[in-house]
Amino acid sequence: MSDLARPLSSSDVCGGNPPGVREAAADSGRERAGTVSRRRAEAPGRRGITARRVLPVLLACVALAVALGGCSTGKDAVAQGGTFQFVSPGGKTDIFYDPPAKRGTIGDLSGPNLVTNKPTSVDDFPNQVVVLNIWGQWCGPCRAEAPELEKVYEQSKARGVAFLGIDVRDEQQDVAQDFVTDNHVGYPSIYDPEMRSLLALGGKFPTSVVPTTLVLDRKHRVAAVFLRSLLAGDLQPVVDRVAAESPQ
Repeated sequence: MSDLARPLSSSDVCGGNPPGVREAAADSGRERAGTVSRRRAEAPGRRGITARRVLPVLLACVALAVALGGCSTGKDAVAQGGTFQFVSPGGKTDIFYDPPAKRGTIGDLSGPNLVTNKPTSVDDFPNQVVVLNIWGQWCGPCRAEAPELEKVYEQSKARGVAFLGIDVRDEQQDVAQDFVTDNHVGYPSIYDPEMRSLLALGGKFPTSVVPTTLVLDRKHRVAAVFLRSLLAGDLQPVVDRVAAESPQ
């Protein structure tokens, strides 16, 4: 199998030369071995071939880097100008951002309501803790955690805690609606099969991880991220702690 035919891996994106670039380099070496006149005769054609090979590969690398959440390492998150920016946490699945003053705020997260199709947004819940859950009816762990999340929602909503689901990669809206009904989900969800609303979480957020749950404090800054399915016992203590925080 040629380099151009084999699938791209994260190592191709994060280290070394991607396939196609290596082949182009080999072509360049062979070209230098020829005579000057031969190089002059062949260079325009070879440059065209190389460009046609390399450009799609480079574009694919960019797309793969976004899908993998980037290749960055370092702190779990940074706030630049008060904006939340997720950075790969090196294998962590439970990530907490403290103290509150150093948390970053997400962008404008909104979309159509899964059931009513009316515009729905995090901004609909001012001064409330907001638990965001990214889910899909096709996702087995999402089915397992749905009743657990509902327990926390029922236990917490009287204290100013809102839940908002984000339904992703579901092309059939009615099937996703059935999921909500069958699992007795009492809180709203944004219908977002193309995951456009998640741009509010920053370009490096790992959108490939479903389910994912985020806990936003009353200023809608990111207090916690869970890159896994949850039990009520995992989520309730975190929601209680964030809900009890003094405004800062």
